[in-house]
Amino acid sequence: MLKRSDLALGEVIISATRKPESPKNIVSSVSIVSKKKLETEIAVNPDLTSILANQVPGFAPSAQSGSNVGQNLRGRPMLVMIDGVSQSSPLRNAEVDLRSIDPSVLQQIEVVKGATAIYGNGSAGGLVNYVTLVPDTAKAFAGKTDIFLNSSLIKLRNSVGGRLSQMFYGKVNKFDYVVSGVAEQTGEYKDAKGDVVGPNYSLGETDTYNAFAKIGFEPTKYQRLQLVYNYYSSLQNSNFTLVNGNLATGQKATGVLGKPLGIPTGAKYNHNVHLSYKVDSLFLKTSLTADAYYEKREDVFYVSLGRFDGGDGQSLAHNDKKGIRLFLQTPLVKTNSINANLSYGLDVLKDKTSQPLVDGRVWVPTMDMTNLAPFAQADVTLVRDLVLKTGFRLERVNIDVDDYRTLRITNASGATVTPSFDVTGGALKYNTGLFNAGLKYNRCELFSPYVSFSQGFSVMDIGLALRDTKVNSIDKINTDAVKVNNYEAGFESRYKGLNFSASAYRSTSKLGIEVVYDPATGLFNTARSPEKIYGFELAASYVLNRELTIAGSYSYTEGKRDVNGNGKYNDPEDAYLNGRRISAPKITGSVTYSPLQVMDFTLNYTGIGSRDRFAKNNTGIYNGNEGAVKAYNLFNLIAGLRVNKSTRVSLGIENLFNAYYFPARAQWFMQPGFFSTGRGRAVNFGISVKY
Repeated sequence: MLKRSDLALGEVIISATRKPESPKNIVSSVSIVSKKKLETEIAVNPDLTSILANQVPGFAPSAQSGSNVGQNLRGRPMLVMIDGVSQSSPLRNAEVDLRSIDPSVLQQIEVVKGATAIYGNGSAGGLVNYVTLVPDTAKAFAGKTDIFLNSSLIKLRNSVGGRLSQMFYGKVNKFDYVVSGVAEQTGEYKDAKGDVVGPNYSLGETDTYNAFAKIGFEPTKYQRLQLVYNYYSSLQNSNFTLVNGNLATGQKATGVLGKPLGIPTGAKYNHNVHLSYKVDSLFLKTSLTADAYYEKREDVFYVSLGRFDGGDGQSLAHNDKKGIRLFLQTPLVKTNSINANLSYGLDVLKDKTSQPLVDGRVWVPTMDMTNLAPFAQADVTLVRDLVLKTGFRLERVNIDVDDYRTLRITNASGATVTPSFDVTGGALKYNTGLFNAGLKYNRCELFSPYVSFSQGFSVMDIGLALRDTKVNSIDKINTDAVKVNNYEAGFESRYKGLNFSASAYRSTSKLGIEVVYDPATGLFNTARSPEKIYGFELAASYVLNRELTIAGSYSYTEGKRDVNGNGKYNDPEDAYLNGRRISAPKITGSVTYSPLQVMDFTLNYTGIGSRDRFAKNNTGIYNGNEGAVKAYNLFNLIAGLRVNKSTRVSLGIENLFNAYYFPARAQWFMQPGFFSTGRGRAVNFGISVKY
């Protein structure tokens, strides 16, 4: 949640809609995590998956893992971006994109919920935009140094870790710059009983590095040229081998000392280069933003025992993206009663994605996608208060796949589940139009309502379909893309120190992307049944006085699939969407108390409710992705003291009351290697110096 100063609509500008604008003019639900809130969260835990789960209603809970599997927006995949540049790859959704940059170099995080066509492919559930820092000084040279020490408060041994962040920034004549480096090493993660948290993809014993540079040049007040580079790496170098949990008895997964199988897991590297040019003085007062970008990343996954040809295997996700974008905005009418603008442009993306094994064997062949998307968006403000927006985007997608040979997949005993055979490649083509329209009325601050309809588009997880195919040609695989219709209504209320918002939504798609576990083979398959998702969100904050601010939120999401395809969702054979898609209800709360101008305390609360929609199988346990989630409650405490004008010390305590719990993903995933408890009480002490 944000303080009133963070929420005041006139003080916040977001860019996730492709042009800077106030949230009061956006006809959908938006959450903004400010720089100040990011600094508070970093004082407890800098993991972005946890920050987003704690701060954004509708965002699924964190698994305290290097992967964000199941952590989606309103039950559908989202597009993760850095300054508008995609970090996601819907071709093989490895679900690792949230951990793409360090939060210390962010100005704010913008989350737009619901299907959106404004950025196109991959944004069926919404988008998360990491906005990088801009210099906040007129000095030629300034800097900031942060040092943190953290450890378990339950069992100190081998749990101590540290974090060093160094940043320099400034403005020299027509140039401005930000240069930053972050190095972080975590110790062993211990649960509430002092036992090592299961090391499979854990964030314990992880080495993280981030290098960031942004250089801007403004030859005139109407132009800006900017170059950004970001490098991110986060690999787990554990001293433990995994001991699987027991799903039937409830025994947690843990670790024993020993060298883990395979190479270190996590984000091996993520390189981003982004060049942009903005000018505000073209024909007819048209503004132009043109940019080009390149991203290359590699992520390493855990070892699968006995799965490939009767032996072990460890896979990598390769993603190579480059693209150009043109965005123009032309004012059409500007009078005392009408303000109308037309935005239009073109996105071109080239995306190559594959998932080989570490030893070089091909599991998912290279998918070479070309995405061409022209778009236009009109916004009209009538009598200063009635905002109307409508737009259209045309998606043209071509995906080329060469001939390849599948890997023989085996079960735990070495028996063949799917044989190895040759598959004929070819071209997959998708063409679709996406429409959006919305209306918002801002006359009265006490009640500012909106309604919207938007369509989203995403190719399905084609890599998953290719690697698990049982046919000999890709044109026989159902790889049809998903088109989502999203309906939303809501309102915002502001009265003195109170801010309140509510929204209700419903999204439908004729094709589904549900990943369903097959107990007969031990594999996950994609179900293409029609889907319906619905829910609501409530959020409020209240500034009682200078010393005290309280805030809270509640979010609920549910979804079903029409298994028999008759257009109804209440037949006996119809099924609820599983935990990988639908999270349990979530409650958040925050109390900030500042008894002195130099001292503040914040108590954050995140509560995950229960969800139990499936029956156990004949072995007495739930199928994968269908486990029942039991409720748990977590509290974090952050205390800050400004020692002098330039120095601040902070103390963060995570899981203040040392709750012993299994994170939601551990409960619904139903995989013995991931049945791990959450981190117990931990402390993070920091010193920050500005100069």
